[in-house]
Amino acid sequence: MEEFSTIPKTAIIVAGGTGTRMGAEKPKQFLLLNDHPILYHTLKSFLESFEELDIVLVLPEEHIAEGQKIANSCSTTRTIRVVTGGATRWESVRNGLQQVQHDGIVMVHDGVRCLVLPDLIRSCCACAWENGSAIPVVPATDSIRMVEGNHSSVVDRNIIRLVQTPQTFRVPALQEAFAQCRRNDFGDEAAVWEAAGWQVSLVDGSHDNIKITRPVDLLIAAAILQYRSTL
Repeated sequence: MEEFSTIPKTAIIVAGGTGTRMGAEKPKQFLLLNDHPILYHTLKSFLESFEELDIVLVLPEEHIAEGQKIANSCSTTRTIRVVTGGATRWESVRNGLQQVQHDGIVMVHDGVRCLVLPDLIRSCCACAWENGSAIPVVPATDSIRMVEGNHSSVVDRNIIRLVQTPQTFRVPALQEAFAQCRRNDFGDEAAVWEAAGWQVSLVDGSHDNIKITRPVDLLIAAAILQYRSTL
């Protein structure tokens, strides 16, 4: 098998959120966390994960200039390509995937999962190269109920896993999956992968790898960064 360190790798960072649930005037990926935009922290984690890593940042057209400015501030030696997203996540990832011109590994990551650590990124890449895919997950910690109409029933949380990103795949197979499954209602890339007929491989994620969705998430993220600074 080809030496893993030499395998070409691309990270597609999808940052198309509008910030509606944040109640903010600007999309949440541009809100400040410890004096830097949330998106800045995300990009820095990926830059630190591998010395050789191609990054494609997918943004709404009206925020391309702001995103490019943040990308430029992350590194003076490495180029981050910024491309326009689509109306749905599937379209945005497809646009990013069209920029990938190698047969190695591709990761798709939520731009507002800004606390992802390089170790998790590297773990996902290694698993995907061996198994074709790698989906980071964490066990559910709350009680869970399934609601159907007016009825609800308890679900064993021990069999539930909460899905995170970066969702990671071998490039040719993911490109084939996107070519086969031309629907816009997929929630994530794992669903596209499964619709193409393949099973996903799960890896241990991290409860720190939160997605910034609500105002309180910014406070939690700041506390996590403060804690990490003491280690």
